[in-house]
Amino acid sequence: MNSASSTVPAHVLGSDVVNLAGVAYLVGVDGGGTGTRLRLSARDGRLLGQGEAGPSALGQGAEQAWRHIQQALQAAAAQAGIAELPLSQCAIGLGLSGASVVSQAMDFYARQPGFAVVALDGDGFTTVLGAHGGQPGAVVAAGTGSVGEVLRRDGSRDCISGWGWIVGDEGSGAWLGLKAIRHAQQALDGRVPAGALARAIWAVAGDDREAMLDWCSKAGQHAYASLARLVFEHAEGEGADPVAAGFVAEAVVELERLALALDPAAELPLALCGSIALRLAPKFSGTIASRCVAPQGDSADGALHLIRGVLQRLEQ
Repeated sequence: MNSASSTVPAHVLGSDVVNLAGVAYLVGVDGGGTGTRLRLSARDGRLLGQGEAGPSALGQGAEQAWRHIQQALQAAAAQAGIAELPLSQCAIGLGLSGASVVSQAMDFYARQPGFAVVALDGDGFTTVLGAHGGQPGAVVAAGTGSVGEVLRRDGSRDCISGWGWIVGDEGSGAWLGLKAIRHAQQALDGRVPAGALARAIWAVAGDDREAMLDWCSKAGQHAYASLARLVFEHAEGEGADPVAAGFVAEAVVELERLALALDPAAELPLALCGSIALRLAPKFSGTIASRCVAPQGDSADGALHLIRGVLQRLEQ
């Protein structure tokens, strides 16, 4: 387990932390591999505007991340009717994919364009903060990938799963897609019977060896995750494919294991995030389902909680 002893973010930088009274705006950012969502608020918490832009995952480069964050900030400022927003009056909290990689985080900080205070953490942790309003709780997030995050009552935190779609991310869309393509390959070989799911995968990835090898050679995480839809379509209803139904049942087991690992004593509220987790929620056991609560907010809200907490500590 990789618990931290406090809720202090992975990295905090202040270019003018002495003059905190000059901070008039708070910025919360949720950045991943497909897009950036940003919220701009006044220091007192009033929401002023929102903006979106391209990806800001740190694995895709710090320069791109800052470019898209600033584009989203400009859109939020325009929505708020602010013609020119001085970065020196802004404290920014960011939940970004890749923040746990120290070299990527340091490169990101080296390029920071002049914010008064910058607080950076992973998007999983800001999702926990947003889902539970900054209070203790756990989150199981399963969409294209999967990960679990928890903030405990003693202030410690942990991240479980999220090892990546090639070797982990059990219960995610990409994980389901990989299982489906393997089944379709085995059916194409004649190693297993070809049912409805295998034929549906053939229609997408090819029904001969050369075509399927070509599809697999070009496919990435999102391509495999797109096959999860076919697994769900053939898992239920009249004429359901037992293989597809089995894959869905395995996904439920994997996400329940994740929830239990996050909070073995089952003491904390649990929020589910992501298309796969929400679709599987009705199938969860009573023990897990009874702990589930509706998220209070999202990762961008959590990033605002993050920067507020940092400012409070700096003011002490």
